[in-house]
Amino acid sequence: MGLNVGVDFGTSNSGVAVYDGSRVHLLPIDGKNILPEVVKTILYITRDYKHYIGQEAVELYYRHNINRPRRFVKKWVGELEYRGADMFYVSDIFTYVDELMPGRLLQYIKTALRLGNYRGTQVFERYYSLVDLISAYLRALKQRTEALLHEPVEGVNLGRPVKFSSVPEQDQKAEETLRQAAYEAGFKRVSFELEPVAAALYYETFLDRPQNALIFDFGGGTLDITIMRLGEPKNRRVYASDGIGIAGSDFDRAIIQNRLLRYFGKEQSGLNPEITELIHAVADWSSLPDWSTPKIQATLERAILEGKAPARLYALKSLVFNDLAFSFYNAVEAAKIELSSQGVSVIRLNDKDLDLWDLYTRYQFEKDIRLYRSQIEDVLANALAASGLELEQIDVVVKTGGSSNIPSFSDMLEGVFGIERLRTSDIFNSVTAGLAIRAYQMN
Repeated sequence: MGLNVGVDFGTSNSGVAVYDGSRVHLLPIDGKNILPEVVKTILYITRDYKHYIGQEAVELYYRHNINRPRRFVKKWVGELEYRGADMFYVSDIFTYVDELMPGRLLQYIKTALRLGNYRGTQVFERYYSLVDLISAYLRALKQRTEALLHEPVEGVNLGRPVKFSSVPEQDQKAEETLRQAAYEAGFKRVSFELEPVAAALYYETFLDRPQNALIFDFGGGTLDITIMRLGEPKNRRVYASDGIGIAGSDFDRAIIQNRLLRYFGKEQSGLNPEITELIHAVADWSSLPDWSTPKIQATLERAILEGKAPARLYALKSLVFNDLAFSFYNAVEAAKIELSSQGVSVIRLNDKDLDLWDLYTRYQFEKDIRLYRSQIEDVLANALAASGLELEQIDVVVKTGGSSNIPSFSDMLEGVFGIERLRTSDIFNSVTAGLAIRAYQMN
């Protein structure tokens, strides 16, 4: 009948696991990664439409783009119709494309499920819908899984956040999109489990007595909270679940918007509106390749010659036209992670014509994400109220997910529940493991 596996398709990282009834086996799905059981949720599509994921995708992207030439050509992309009063005309639309671009690197694909307004993207001569992008990634995961297990994998239990969207119709649409992508990836049986419930099932395997547990699952794309009764399989129940679309990727953008855009000309007045728009687009690194056109380059060079913040606009030009956006974003994320263990970090990128150095403190970071913390406190309070339990009835608070170790949120939980009730589960793999347990139970 084929195996059932658990797949955590995450915003930043993904994983695959299988459960044999007594033990969870986390699969080394990415042998090139430092943690082979964790694979980056990154998809690289080459010009010949081959798909690569994880660390292999990153390495290939860099190998293809270091010191490569560019050649922009004008390309027709469609028509624009104008109707008004007694006027009607059709205008051709052209854009400049780099015909030497070797591939497209895509990250945060899962985020598109909760945004609801992303339909897909053009990759060379093909249009990839959101279903196409997710299925390409899941298909690669499935192929690697079958190669490791030496047998076909037909069933998958996928994790999903408590809320893709607060709008029920959009939430359902997001799940159906993910379901369709899994079928197109080759899975014959597709089921879902809430990610914090999966993390709870994994934590339950270590219990020797029943507990009321609050699972604080805080990853790269969402915060999810579930309050459950664990340790009594026949009486296991979910008291309450809640979530919000706030997590690590939002903090990365906040750092860039609040602290780093000034290095690219944000505070300069009198700039061309296109340049101003480009400066603000820096916070979303994946959109920057679309800005690397001859027109934008000429506009930047003209502004530099006019003496409008030349050093900053030169840095902006280097970031966009030397394919440094991905490296820049990684430097920001690395500094954020470092602030979980120390009070100060340096955001550093010295590559090609860009030399950026910024001293960044934990105090500054906590100030930049203060609004997010307030929203998360509200979600926590709502979940507790919906559970019907008193604070003293929560036996344990289990943190999981990469963002759960950010000191500001650990302090928040400690202030509510006390440090003696806080536990840390496997940050990267607890959801994956719990999904595998659920896949086995469903089978």
